[in-house]
Amino acid sequence: MEKIVDYFSTHTDEYFMLLGQHIGISILTTAIAILIAVPLGVLCSKKAMIQKVFERFFGLLRIVPSLAILMICLPILGTGIKPAVVALVILAVPPILMNTTQAFLHLPAATIEAATAMGMGKARIFFRVKLPLAFPLMYAGIRTAIVEVIASATLASYIGAGGLGNIIFTGLGLMRVDLLYIGGGSVAILSLLTGFVMDRIYQSATKYQRI
Repeated sequence: MEKIVDYFSTHTDEYFMLLGQHIGISILTTAIAILIAVPLGVLCSKKAMIQKVFERFFGLLRIVPSLAILMICLPILGTGIKPAVVALVILAVPPILMNTTQAFLHLPAATIEAATAMGMGKARIFFRVKLPLAFPLMYAGIRTAIVEVIASATLASYIGAGGLGNIIFTGLGLMRVDLLYIGGGSVAILSLLTGFVMDRIYQSATKYQRI
């Protein structure tokens, strides 16, 4: 415990810099994954063949360890944040894609028919009816993805992208248990805190469902 206190008293600025890098990589990765997976999920819900192709493709990529993907990307993208983001996006896309696809596949037909009968256009039906109905399951996929990304972003430091993984890898290299506790504990707390915040956002966004 004394060593942990000493670390924070002498490396406060460095710690918060690494924490900021970790959060930044996680947010960037999740944002890119959402931009890829949500439109693909909507498309997959309309075409069964496209659904099979993309779900199997990203499912296979997800089997490959993130570290192996990093090693494959290194000769092409070099070191730094780019290969780390590519590897983490591959990890984050599947849960968002699958949940988005299932959310739009299982929309209540009666509600869509009622909206159509009221004279609502396709765009209005999508944004005012389909999207709100699909939101809970989509959001669950996004929540799963961002928590997984935060936990896996420690690998980013392995290729010079920074983040809390720097503390963990330094601890492994120097055989310092205190650094392992600080790095691993910070990642665990950040994951739990993110999950809590995501839950609060969901409860706030879906208050209309409990009225």
